[in-house]
Amino acid sequence: MESITPVFYFPIVTTLISLFFAGKIFDRYRKRGGGNHLLWWSGGVLVYGLGTFAESWITVLGWNPVIFKFWYIVGALLGGAPLATGTVWLLLKPRTARLWTIALVVTVTISSLFVVLSPINLEIVNPHLPSGDVFVWQWVRRFSPFINTYAVIFLIGGAIMSAWRFRKFSSGDSKGALIAKDRFIGNVFIAVGAILPGIGGASSRAGYTEILYIMELVGIILIWIGYWYNVRKKPIRNLKVE
Repeated sequence: MESITPVFYFPIVTTLISLFFAGKIFDRYRKRGGGNHLLWWSGGVLVYGLGTFAESWITVLGWNPVIFKFWYIVGALLGGAPLATGTVWLLLKPRTARLWTIALVVTVTISSLFVVLSPINLEIVNPHLPSGDVFVWQWVRRFSPFINTYAVIFLIGGAIMSAWRFRKFSSGDSKGALIAKDRFIGNVFIAVGAILPGIGGASSRAGYTEILYIMELVGIILIWIGYWYNVRKKPIRNLKVE
């Protein structure tokens, strides 16, 4: 059994940051009178925090099947998909965004049902470490790569594409150029922050769970910094900046 180190308590900090961050995005959504992308981003950060909350619970209070399956759905299964859906609503036409959203919701609903129904192999449970290895129905883990690929394409890919787009407008000292430079920097931070939890997840599957907890914390901080860069100045209409 893996011993508990101070790093195992990092998810508590990550949860608190995520909850506050989600509230800030939702407040922006409320003040602007709508914007599906802001609503999905707020929900995505909240889901991120719920995943680290479940990790915190398991570290502090120990493993139980309900919290474990909750963690798998909101953390391992959903991951960055809700955040990616926010980017879908920002970058794509409403009809296309709606179709992608429906596909995601259907996939997550079906896969979550199987997660809930799967028996657990209690003999291999680590009381302080969540792992999909304990599912008797190991095939339920095959849903995750499809959802994670969606998140990579739209969250990380969308941030990289936006950074590249704003980089073209960022030269010079005009107001528009300075704002574009902020958007470029912000999207770089978001892309890196979104990549880190994936690296942490791979490390966890290899037995280095502390790396996952570190990457989750650093990742949400970088995403918040990127978000701040993107919203701290008034947008320029011809740059189509949110």
